[in-house]
Amino acid sequence: MATNKLFFAGSGGQGVLTMGQMVTYAAMYADMNATWLPSYGPEMRGGTANCTVVISTDKPVSCPLIYEADNVVVMNLPSLKKFESLVKPGGNLFVNSTLIEEKANRDDINVYYVDAGGIALKLGNARTANVVMLGAVVEVSKVVPVEMIYKIMEKTFSGRKAHLLDINKQAFHAWKPE
Repeated sequence: MATNKLFFAGSGGQGVLTMGQMVTYAAMYADMNATWLPSYGPEMRGGTANCTVVISTDKPVSCPLIYEADNVVVMNLPSLKKFESLVKPGGNLFVNSTLIEEKANRDDINVYYVDAGGIALKLGNARTANVVMLGAVVEVSKVVPVEMIYKIMEKTFSGRKAHLLDINKQAFHAWKPE
């Protein structure tokens, strides 16, 4: 992998921007070049949110904008409808099947239906749905080493959030490809 382009989309409050940040920081910890470009509406929870992540193993990232992505994550139906076309042929589309009942329309991409919310509920914390999805993305794409995600989790879930570290590690590994 020389360059990998990722796009995360959903509603505010679904952890979309956090997924992108975690992948970006994990890449940087692994001595890769990375950019993160967030975009969100004026609303906090419930508004639109998405982010672009570009990771390069061999050269600086000159522009965070993308016109097609290797990996696209959609956490809600409006995001599926709007961003399915962003996946490059042969790329990966990760669909939060907890909230999206529709199937992807394309047959030139790999589609992974991840019951992120259902898995998170089974673990006992619905707020870990984004980490379930992040685990699926890292498992399939191998875009960053798992050990680097752990480093980011240890920083993110420290201090008063330290009690959330174990459940998030469980959530990260909870999804298995079918």
